[in-house]
Amino acid sequence: MKSQDIRSKFLSFFEDKKHSIVPSAPMVLKDDPTLMFVNSGMAPFKEYFLGNAVPKNSRITDSQKCLRVSGKHNDLEEVGYDTYHHTLFEMLGNWSFGDYFKKEAIAWAWELLVDVYGIDKDILYVTVFEGSEDDKLPMDTEAYDLWKQFISEDRILKGNKKDNFWEMGDQGPCGPCSEIHVDIRSAEEKAKISGKDLVNQDHPQVVEIWNLVFMQYNRKANGSLESLPDKHIDTGMGFERLCMVLQGVQSNYDTDVFTPIIREIEAITDKKYGKNEKIDVAIRVIADHVRAVAFSIADGQLPSNTGAGYVIRRILRRAVRYGFTFLDKKEPFIYRLVDVLSEKMGSAFPEMKSQKQLVENVIKEEEQSFLRTLDQGLVLLNRIVEDTKGNTVSGEKAFELYDTYGFPIDLTALILSEKSLNLDEKGFNEELQKQKNRSRAASEMSTEDWTILVDDKEEEFIGYDALEANVKLTRYRKVVSKKDGEMFQLVFNLTPFYPEGGGQVGDKGYLEDTHGDVVYILDTKKENNVIIHFAKNLPKDINESLKAVVDAKQRYRTECNHTATHLLHQALREILGTHVEQKGSAVHSKSLRFDFSHFSKLTNEELQDVENFVNARIAGKLPLIEKRNIPKEQAIADGAMSLFGEKYGDTVRAIRFGQSIELCGGTHVKNTGDIWYFKIVSEGAVASGIRRIEAITNDAVKDFYSENNKVYFEMKELLNNAQEPVKALQNLQDENASLKKQIEILLKEKAKNIKGELKSELQDINGIQFLAKKLDLDASGIKDVAFELGQNSDNLFLLFATESEGKALLSCYISKELVASKGLNAGQVVRELGKYIQGGGGGQPFFATAGGKNPAGIDEALAKAINYIG
Repeated sequence: MKSQDIRSKFLSFFEDKKHSIVPSAPMVLKDDPTLMFVNSGMAPFKEYFLGNAVPKNSRITDSQKCLRVSGKHNDLEEVGYDTYHHTLFEMLGNWSFGDYFKKEAIAWAWELLVDVYGIDKDILYVTVFEGSEDDKLPMDTEAYDLWKQFISEDRILKGNKKDNFWEMGDQGPCGPCSEIHVDIRSAEEKAKISGKDLVNQDHPQVVEIWNLVFMQYNRKANGSLESLPDKHIDTGMGFERLCMVLQGVQSNYDTDVFTPIIREIEAITDKKYGKNEKIDVAIRVIADHVRAVAFSIADGQLPSNTGAGYVIRRILRRAVRYGFTFLDKKEPFIYRLVDVLSEKMGSAFPEMKSQKQLVENVIKEEEQSFLRTLDQGLVLLNRIVEDTKGNTVSGEKAFELYDTYGFPIDLTALILSEKSLNLDEKGFNEELQKQKNRSRAASEMSTEDWTILVDDKEEEFIGYDALEANVKLTRYRKVVSKKDGEMFQLVFNLTPFYPEGGGQVGDKGYLEDTHGDVVYILDTKKENNVIIHFAKNLPKDINESLKAVVDAKQRYRTECNHTATHLLHQALREILGTHVEQKGSAVHSKSLRFDFSHFSKLTNEELQDVENFVNARIAGKLPLIEKRNIPKEQAIADGAMSLFGEKYGDTVRAIRFGQSIELCGGTHVKNTGDIWYFKIVSEGAVASGIRRIEAITNDAVKDFYSENNKVYFEMKELLNNAQEPVKALQNLQDENASLKKQIEILLKEKAKNIKGELKSELQDINGIQFLAKKLDLDASGIKDVAFELGQNSDNLFLLFATESEGKALLSCYISKELVASKGLNAGQVVRELGKYIQGGGGGQPFFATAGGKNPAGIDEALAKAINYIG
């Protein structure tokens, strides 16, 4: 059975059981501070389990893209070494929100696996929760008794809290679970040892394929459990593992989910899968990682140096490194796998087809960048090796190479072993742990349980129509972090405060009680469908009515910038072409940032055209036409643009200014004329095929022109109030260039004259022509002199020094014949002598330079030079 058929059979089965099929949510989470990525099928539905929203249908089914590479669920380092862990995987799931429970979930799971998919029931085992003394929970006898109807009792195993009690985090909904395991070993292997003894023992052919979670408790901050008002079902079946079972193979990588990618890797690298274990691991790593990286980019997460972007970059670099080390690929090639990936998965996940070109461009550029890093790292590693006394390389130095330059530690260890050197792994791990401790301390946060004041499930946002409102505090909790100290998170029955989202910053403002006491709202965010207001303290009387007031000035400036991003998007598509798509935005009160897909730098003329286009719409005073809570299909039919990587509900809000129509939840001006003016301040590349425009509107434009005007008059005054300042500057530049040429000629003449003097000062020491001297020349002049002296000599050792603007420079020249015969190295010389001038440097064995901030050390450095030939 092909993987596409396996997926569609699952969805059809539960559709027949009255479940709504929903598309996979984007993997990058935007309103859940506890997770970077969707790491399980339930993550997109947390708001329903938490009771913060009510689903349109209480029964749902889907195939959700998941990513497990950080935090509690981290499979990254196991990927490639075994055949069943992955970074990206599909989680087939069926969900019940307060509808059916254990009886139906267990019966349908059995029906699907045995009757529909035709899996032999004699290769299945199930586990049930054995209970927990710590949590005062008995064994899940209900699930046990239900399973007895379908499977013999010797195949129902009791599992501990670690394996059979599922929790979404340290706090929140949780419950016992029942796992279904499959044993696909040969009859001979089964005869040697029973499958029940291998369940949950990380055996590659005895694996869990489905987990049925019975969500019935809530874990509180103090660790205690309370019953949820409604019981839910949350199931997750590993698609790749299910394909392995149904396709009769012994590895996920032997299924048609991966074989097309593996065949392509074989063709590109000229390596065969299945012949060599190290090559096999590398191919599995790359086949897995390209899926994770490609889908992340398609969902809107570009590689970067922070947060979720850093995780994606790390996954891709791991793949590049395995290709570099084990497949001998020293040029980009992983981007070429996107084509077969798109062909294989594009029908189930259309974003992979629509974003294919972007994904290829970004991966190729990232590969090129990391390969340059590897080259640079090899040079730096060689220097570390040169400076190492003994046969063990410092763990601290190896960590610096890893942390600062991104050079993989296992590659460092491999290269050192080839040079018969050891790595101080203990020292490296100590440095790594120090870094982790610093990072953990910086992000450590404790969160108390919500204190419920009013049982109000529907928090109403009124911020589109009002900036003030009388509100009631319905719940609050205290959070403590190293970064922000002690803060309170407040939730009201209604709120005019816009929560951060869609690129727009959250509102600030204040609360005022009836006595005039004020609590400042420092930020507003949305978490699992709840609008949370951040404050340093609680209102004095938490039960009385409060006046909530949004900072109107900041909101107005933010609205100007947000509306400008819509007009900018329209302008770019009009002027550059409809290939332009928004790839991200940041809307603040002071400025806006807009990322978009485009293949080349914008010319000055294009930038001016874009600016003029936006300002024409501002001058046209286009009114806001807003449609709220309309069906998404209707909005799209009306011409509204949806943004990639965004999760939309069944109903949406459409914003229109003239011909610009977009789905958007943010706040906007009532009329484009309110923006006053739009000014682009920069344009540049973010990644291959992604450009970024930064711009300002309204008051910020006035400040911009005021500052520019001030600078213009200051510059004009420096030019003696020239009537044509641009022409006067050009004349100065021409004059400066002419003088530079004259100085260059004079210095070259000076160097020629010095050459004769220096020849007579050479000393013959042990058959080497030696000279160490301070010269009154620049770096270029010194290099010219050294190379001219070396033209007619094969036994020259020179160390020259110079001083300029309070800084020192050492230059060392050694004849190539001496480098070869005596093992001398100019790079090593300047690195060691550079210590006397409080600096460092390097270069080639025959010529190298070092710069430093202590000219007073020049004499000592020159005096020590003779030691290298003595």
